[in-house]
Amino acid sequence: MVEDPKGRKRVVITGMGAVVPLGLNVDEYWKNLIAGKSGIDKITLFDASDLSCQIAGEVKGFDSLQYIDRKAARHMARFSQFAVAAATMAIDDAALDLDKEQRDRIGMIIGNGIGGLPNMQEQCNVLETRGGMRVTPFFMPITLANMAASQISIKFGLMGYTSTTVTACAAGTQAIGEAAEIIRQGKCDVMVTGGTEAGITGIGVAGFCTMKALTNNNGIPSKASRPFDANRDGFIPGEGAGVLVLESMEHALNRGANILAEVVGYGCSADAYHITAPESNGAGMIRGMKAALDDAFLATSDVDYINAHGTSTPLNDKTETKAIKGLFGDYAYKIPISSTKSMIGHLLGASGGAEAVAVVKTITDGIIHPTINYETADPECDLDYVPNTARQKQVKVAISNSFGFGGQNACLVLKAYEG
Repeated sequence: MVEDPKGRKRVVITGMGAVVPLGLNVDEYWKNLIAGKSGIDKITLFDASDLSCQIAGEVKGFDSLQYIDRKAARHMARFSQFAVAAATMAIDDAALDLDKEQRDRIGMIIGNGIGGLPNMQEQCNVLETRGGMRVTPFFMPITLANMAASQISIKFGLMGYTSTTVTACAAGTQAIGEAAEIIRQGKCDVMVTGGTEAGITGIGVAGFCTMKALTNNNGIPSKASRPFDANRDGFIPGEGAGVLVLESMEHALNRGANILAEVVGYGCSADAYHITAPESNGAGMIRGMKAALDDAFLATSDVDYINAHGTSTPLNDKTETKAIKGLFGDYAYKIPISSTKSMIGHLLGASGGAEAVAVVKTITDGIIHPTINYETADPECDLDYVPNTARQKQVKVAISNSFGFGGQNACLVLKAYEG
């Protein structure tokens, strides 16, 4: 049995759940990812006709009542509903019998960027048109960013370590990394973790539009998200949730769990540079990836695949490419890289959770999903982005990158489980 060089508890992944623009469960999501299908379409959640970006990765056909009773769902924001649904699937997938577990040894960390933003906008309208005393008394407990984790705790009676990471686009990845640390330290045996987001509303999309972060390419929605392509012009907002069940290896083996993969490294860094733009030389991104590999006691040459942050913005994609080349040197040209966001859009705080699910499936199935809409090469983005078609490849070690506003960088190293 492989031991951790520092004697820490090893952390394994035993269950996953997803609610994303490409599917309402992991199997549907993965099937569409490897088929290169886009989940981007015209916005239907509000009237976006006066905005420069009128497309998004919306979750279609979601029924919260499949996972939450009617009364609870009515007092729960959409981002929390997504999280509870994905957590329910992950716990079921892990075959975790909670009646046989110490519930105070099971915790949760959920990443989120902006909480119940649609509810905030709705209740601000109530305040302005009907007066303050007509604002719902559930406004605060519905909208607070920590409510996704709290609702999971309440539904399943989980009483262990709980927290919420609110670190913009790095939140989901950071949540998983921090959850792994809790298990490594022996504070919990099991952690429910990942990211959730539901911010496709007027004020949210308008805010990104006016700062020129979003695409203006509304004509063919499925073609708009084109990470690393020379004609990329901005990211596409998305929503959804990706949740994983992490366990100490000892706990998983003792209950006979099916182990999917292992979390072996986690790195976190700050650019200390700008509130929205990445540092142009990619130094902060390099520090995050290097910290994750050092934490895993792995060399750059051990990496078989990188799931890129890959937002489809002109600045991020060339900076991430520069960072990968800066860390990996010539080996960067040998590593397949793909962007999940090319198909689901940018799920903001949820992206790290949804992308971790995709990375685990890459490891277990030996298939790398493509970066779709890669049509015109950019001289500044000259690596192997697995363009347009999925690729069969055995992946033993993978990095998943998430880089958020404010210079927040979070990276995970996931590895095939070897016992």
